[in-house]
Amino acid sequence: MNAEDISPPDNDRLTGAHSTGPTDTPLLETTIGAALQRTAERFPDHEALVDVHAGRRWTYAQFHHDVRRLATGLHRAGVVKGQRVGIWGPNSWEWTLTQFATAELGVILVTINPAYRQRELNYVLEQAGITTVVASGAFKTQDYPAMLSAAHAELGSLDLTVIMGDDIWNELVRTEADDEALNRIGAGLTNEDPINIQYTSGTTGFPKGATLSHRNILNNGFFVGEINRYTEADRICIPVPFYHCFGMVMGNLAAITHASAAVIPAPAFDPEATLRTVESERCTSLYGVPTMFIAEIGLENFAEFDLSSLRTGIMAGSPCPEEIMRKVINTMNMSEVTICYGMTETSPVSAQTQPDDPLDLRVGTVGRVGPHVDMKIIDPASGETLPVDTDGEICTRGYLVMNGYWDNEQKTREAIDADGWMHTGDLGCMDAQGYIRVTGRIKDMVLRGGENIYPREIEEFLYTHPDIIDAQVIGVPDDTYGEELMAWVRVDDSAPPLTARSLQEFCAGQLARYKIPRYLVVVDEFPTTVTGKVRKVQMRQQAVDLLATPGTVDDARAHPG
Repeated sequence: MNAEDISPPDNDRLTGAHSTGPTDTPLLETTIGAALQRTAERFPDHEALVDVHAGRRWTYAQFHHDVRRLATGLHRAGVVKGQRVGIWGPNSWEWTLTQFATAELGVILVTINPAYRQRELNYVLEQAGITTVVASGAFKTQDYPAMLSAAHAELGSLDLTVIMGDDIWNELVRTEADDEALNRIGAGLTNEDPINIQYTSGTTGFPKGATLSHRNILNNGFFVGEINRYTEADRICIPVPFYHCFGMVMGNLAAITHASAAVIPAPAFDPEATLRTVESERCTSLYGVPTMFIAEIGLENFAEFDLSSLRTGIMAGSPCPEEIMRKVINTMNMSEVTICYGMTETSPVSAQTQPDDPLDLRVGTVGRVGPHVDMKIIDPASGETLPVDTDGEICTRGYLVMNGYWDNEQKTREAIDADGWMHTGDLGCMDAQGYIRVTGRIKDMVLRGGENIYPREIEEFLYTHPDIIDAQVIGVPDDTYGEELMAWVRVDDSAPPLTARSLQEFCAGQLARYKIPRYLVVVDEFPTTVTGKVRKVQMRQQAVDLLATPGTVDDARAHPG
């Protein structure tokens, strides 16, 4: 089977780059608390949650009971519907319990990046109006209690600070569940209520708080799980952060809507701990951003792990290099792995490949539009829908679009137009069958001598170099062309030295001359967010300094030839 054998969702070839997802499976019109209760009643003895690092596990009946106990404890402590409760820390069973306990109360859970420093923490606490924080004691170099104490001294806004494992926490989780009170609260909730604020990674200035409802994230987790064919027999290994949609929506909510088990391998990503967990817990699904899969495959003892239980998984969070996707399929037993595309503001997934898509489409596209979702490609300047196979801005509309940015109407209007379309800022194209290829970010596009260059195309080619493990391409200032191309690469330790000239020779005849990088920087790692997303804005800033420092950048023009 190939791309020509695939029909688009409406069973007709598209003439314009606008596609609507299937609607045969209805949306879940319920709250997160009601969805968990339904699963606990239907599958009480199925495993719900495993925290390998903590050595703890729950059946669905046990998990639901403990969620209700924590919800009761929080409510008696004065936490009520509509309040913002921050959660701050790495992945843990306590984090997951808090996620579902706050949903029972209609409380808006604000997920705080574990890597935030004092200034960033204070901003989120104040901007979201957080009155209660549930936090870990410490993680890596972060002393959460000390930072929260400093924030309270400066802002004076925190009514309750709960440190996981302290006396207050233990009292909350040991409270006897008040089912009558919780049922009364649940009856007053709707699935349109906001339930989560996630702060998007800010490239300039402070991040914005995407406000998401029960309906947004519960359905998104459900349909991601549907496409991955989850059932009560599945066990999902989740090394991606809970504070991000990848972990708490595509992981935890996909699990509870299918009675699957959510398995936490470690507080933060550890490639060896992840594969050891897959083996010991017989996980059927594994999540990760491309850099995580690269790290797992690159382990010296990779071949020693038994990954035969794996069937599927998700690669998302950053553009997925074709070569890495092929290795995941061929060496990790993930024959049904899917690629997801989206953003925090769309809960997050708007497009996904299918497990039985032809391999060329599974490695070369981000799939087709998800159920109950519209997607189109527009001219960023005019707003007109473009023809198929034409690069433009990707826009998304449907149940998954956020309520808006918390307390920021101006930014909300800039992102969501009057017709409900979320303007993603991503560049891509849609083929006649509805498959979408992401070619980059509008802000990442390089304009060299009047030519528009999309770094993603060049990066995909560089991955075919036998010595390159990972590659990123950016534009840097140039007096002659306006911008020039710089390649940042990670290379195999055993490989001979890579030079800008040899890289150009590798590209010659394969890429147009104006797409061949002039500069080369070999690095051990790229600057990334906590979720593993490469921060190109930071790379561009660093590149300017590198170019001003002799000997730090290899310039192909400095070599004869």
